[in-house]
Amino acid sequence: MKRAAGSPGGISSAAVKKATGKTWPQWLALLDRAGARKLTHREIVQWLDRQQRLADWWRQMVAVGYEQARGLRVRHQKSDGFEVSVSKTMAAPVDRAFAAWKNPDLRERWLPRTPLTIRKATPHKSIRILWSDDTCVSVNFWPKGPLKCQVVPQHGKLTTPEAAEKMKAFWAGKLEALRAFLET
Repeated sequence: MKRAAGSPGGISSAAVKKATGKTWPQWLALLDRAGARKLTHREIVQWLDRQQRLADWWRQMVAVGYEQARGLRVRHQKSDGFEVSVSKTMAAPVDRAFAAWKNPDLRERWLPRTPLTIRKATPHKSIRILWSDDTCVSVNFWPKGPLKCQVVPQHGKLTTPEAAEKMKAFWAGKLEALRAFLET
């Protein structure tokens, strides 16, 4: 699917039309006629389910895109705060990347002096972290062959758009540090 900066939900109108049968301008007009400006996110999603029979993922995307286009939601905003994610593919097997997050001694080499609490870890797949400010970090690991993987930290429950942008930049830098650590 083509991601488009500046498009509602970050998805191009062509991609939305291919998946849903309608372009963004058509969705926006349809939802305006349905009174969606006065509905909650949940109510918009329910309307898209009942009236348009969209698949779950597309109900969410159309609702979020509509809310962003109409100024009801800002970038990275979720119902419980703001959430950002960053992704990096590295020339390292997924088990090494996972260990670099899970093992405190290894983690200190690329994420120094960073207090965190690992709440749950599924080997070579994901780690759920409670961050020092009580926000949540979810890290997913995707194998991309035997000697390559993708690492995706997603940081949620951030309180402001500024905090979201700050953490997005923070994680981009830390993923680069992780890549350098793993690839040496």
